[in-house]
Amino acid sequence: MNLTDAIEGKEYIIKDILTDDEELNSFLFSLGCYSGEAITVVSCKKSSFVVSIKDGRYSIDRALAEAIII
Repeated sequence: MNLTDAIEGKEYIIKDILTDDEELNSFLFSLGCYSGEAITVVSCKKSSFVVSIKDGRYSIDRALAEAIII
C-alpha cells in the first residue's frame, strides 16, 4: 500500500520509493525518506499530506505520497 492509504497518527516503515524520476528520488532522500525509515502521516487533506520523518514535519503533495510504499 502507498502513503495515501495510511491512517493518520500511525507509524509505518517505508518499504520502497516507486519513481523513475531521479530528482524526485533525491528530494525524498534529502528529507530522510528512504527504505527502512519510519514515517507518520500527521494529517491529510485532498491534495496534500503532512508527514513526520525523523524529527521533521513536511508537507508533500499526493503524487509524492503515491510514490512512497509502506
